[in-house]
Amino acid sequence: MKLSKLVGDRFKERPTDCVVDSHALMVRGGYIKLMANGIFSSYMPLKRITRKIEQIIREEMDAIDGQEVQFPVVMPASIWQESGRYESIGAEMARFQDRSGSPLVLGMTHEEAAVHLVRDYAKSYAKYPFMVYQIQTKFRDEARPRAGLIRVREFTMKDAYSFHTSQEDLEEYYARCHKAYERIYTRVGVPEVISVASDSGMMGGSVSHEFMLLTPIGEDSIAICGECGYSANMEAAECILEKTEHVSAELTKVHTPDMHTIEEVCGFLGSSPDKSCKAVVYQRNKDDSYVILFIRGDLEVNETKLTNHLGCEIHPAEITEESGIKAGFIGPVGLVDGVTVLYDRSLESASGLICGANETDYHYTGLDMARDAAGAEYHDFAKIRDGGICPHCGKPAIRISRGIEVGNIFQLGTKYTKSMDMTYTDQNGEIRYPIMGCYGIGVGRLAASVCEAHHDENGPIWPKAIAPWQVHLCAVRADQPEVKEAADRLCGELEAKGMEVIYDDREVSAGVMFSDADLLGVPLRAVVSPRNLKQGIVEITSRDKTLSEKAALEDAASVIESLFNTL
Repeated sequence: MKLSKLVGDRFKERPTDCVVDSHALMVRGGYIKLMANGIFSSYMPLKRITRKIEQIIREEMDAIDGQEVQFPVVMPASIWQESGRYESIGAEMARFQDRSGSPLVLGMTHEEAAVHLVRDYAKSYAKYPFMVYQIQTKFRDEARPRAGLIRVREFTMKDAYSFHTSQEDLEEYYARCHKAYERIYTRVGVPEVISVASDSGMMGGSVSHEFMLLTPIGEDSIAICGECGYSANMEAAECILEKTEHVSAELTKVHTPDMHTIEEVCGFLGSSPDKSCKAVVYQRNKDDSYVILFIRGDLEVNETKLTNHLGCEIHPAEITEESGIKAGFIGPVGLVDGVTVLYDRSLESASGLICGANETDYHYTGLDMARDAAGAEYHDFAKIRDGGICPHCGKPAIRISRGIEVGNIFQLGTKYTKSMDMTYTDQNGEIRYPIMGCYGIGVGRLAASVCEAHHDENGPIWPKAIAPWQVHLCAVRADQPEVKEAADRLCGELEAKGMEVIYDDREVSAGVMFSDADLLGVPLRAVVSPRNLKQGIVEITSRDKTLSEKAALEDAASVIESLFNTL
């Protein structure tokens, strides 16, 4: 491929609207062009990268007995109505009608389509187990697309679906897929990706893992134990606290004028937030009914845990005067009727607490949960925090890191097969529902994440397995016949060896040429120039600057091939 013919421009300046490096470098390097918020077109360099990622994924999915299929991008609403997700998924799913008025959706995931594909085929236990997968375009109307390809609305994804007749068989296959994912990340150049326990969210199921590339620009928070290696997404991590000493005191109402926040009240009363009971108020999306959650004052609510407990979507409450709730002064004692009341287990057996008195400008001191909130049930609603106790080893060694999710796997159980009435006949002639697993990797996000992990200030440093080309050949002063002739010959020799070459044959300065080479991030660079030709050599350097050699012109193709193989 000649660079003079490559569609797409490269820029020296960083775009002002690019927050993360991978986004900026992909725009500067001529990889992507924004069409609409969260929707991008891809130029040839990125297409070559994602094609290689897809091939690696295919090889690893085929190695664990996957069968590649293709589901439609547009699906009838009816199959989503069968599963119940047509109503339960919110605005992130694009809904529309065809010319006859039939409701349709754009696929954001394909569990329903997978069940639809195989439920007539897999009527006997003898057909199981099996796995089908696709690499397909999807659309999810994200509320806040960000960071280039890391969070978009339209994306390409590998999604796989396995079907089993027992939980044990699913677990065995789940472990095989977990190892396949580890191989995929190693092969594409990010072996540092870690697996963390996660929340299943709208996918359903009881067991799920996310694969995270740890980076400060990640939008997910990961709890990692420095002692035992435990790791989990903060949404799923259990919050464990040390038991506090019981302090018996009388429940006393005190005047706290115009003090609404925990910090204000505790400061006024000479206490600290961990000695207080905080109320956080939500409303259910479906009917705006109030939910009041009491939690220790120094902790934050994990809204994913709360949503899972309630079984519905929620939003921060808008407290009206008619509700009878006294915003800023809410407590467990004397609370208004007609609201759902929940308690975080950080309050279990706690005493000597400050809390609202459900009266404007008043709080209580001396709250004893066992005495004053008798019969309360306690659940884990809190976010785990830095320095917290590890749920696995029990040591206070949790640290919170940021990460980009580059894949996920779920044990779905019978959520979809049961709702969509997919059944099979077992060995005893009984009708049963098959058990499902699903396994996803976003291809574009993975490419951007690799760029995020492997770049310098000048551009990406693509790992050899997914680099758009293997060799970047620069003909410095291509206007000179001897330079062009030598570069043309070397390009032909490299291509004859099966090497992928991007050949910069433009009549531009060496500075422009090398700057563009940095932005394209190809593993090896070979330079033919008038100065080198006088010495009969070709300069060969690696993009990561760890290798620099000179090879005789007549041997250059073989030397480059050998160096590439040893990278």
